[in-house]
Amino acid sequence: MRPPLAIVRTYCATAAPKSSNFIDEMKRNFIATNTFQKTLLSCGSAAISLLNPHRGDMIACLGEVTGESAIKYMRQKMTETEEGTEILKEKPRINSGTVSFDKLSQMPDNTLGRVYADFMTENNITADSRLPVQFIEDPELAYVMQRYREVHDLVHATLFMRTSMLGEVTVKWVEGIQTRLPMCISGGIWGAARLKPKHRQMYLKYYLPWAIKTGNNAKFMQGIYFEKRWDQDIDDFHKEMNIVRLVKK
Repeated sequence: MRPPLAIVRTYCATAAPKSSNFIDEMKRNFIATNTFQKTLLSCGSAAISLLNPHRGDMIACLGEVTGESAIKYMRQKMTETEEGTEILKEKPRINSGTVSFDKLSQMPDNTLGRVYADFMTENNITADSRLPVQFIEDPELAYVMQRYREVHDLVHATLFMRTSMLGEVTVKWVEGIQTRLPMCISGGIWGAARLKPKHRQMYLKYYLPWAIKTGNNAKFMQGIYFEKRWDQDIDDFHKEMNIVRLVKK
């Protein structure tokens, strides 16, 4: 069950920004493109992403210019639940200005908030590293894409997947199945090709089957209002979301 809202808010640095704040930011960052320009961006960003998977800017660009139908699908999935609808209405952001990671790190060990904070610390990740959406004109679709980027680390953390290539590929498959984003599906395919022999064996035997099962069986993770669940026990969270942790026998 979702934890009481009054309790959870004690772990937030500030209230979630109003929808208009995101829309104003989105309008400032928006870059208009025609079909030809989108095609060039798609080809260029795809090529660079394949050559250098650490180019987050190119991966972000690729996701925006190739993902319109998938983003519409994601929005539809979010509207199917009360929690997802609430996210679309409030348009919360996840960054150092809206979430107090110091407070999350002081929460009990097995809470969602503590799991997230520990993951960010252990992997030296900042929540401010996600790029703003630039090539999506519709404000709500732009927000859906922004939300996807900002909960990516939460998906990693709650699935207990490291930021290694093996962990990234596994999460990309879960996200690809759930979101239908071409960027995620291609990332899962081409990322797997970069795995070393030992990791490739583990991937085929354990990680890929688990990712496919989790992607299909778990509740739609982009529609989870994580910020209102910080003090939820992670085991209870998994049960509610129909997530079974990966066990390598």
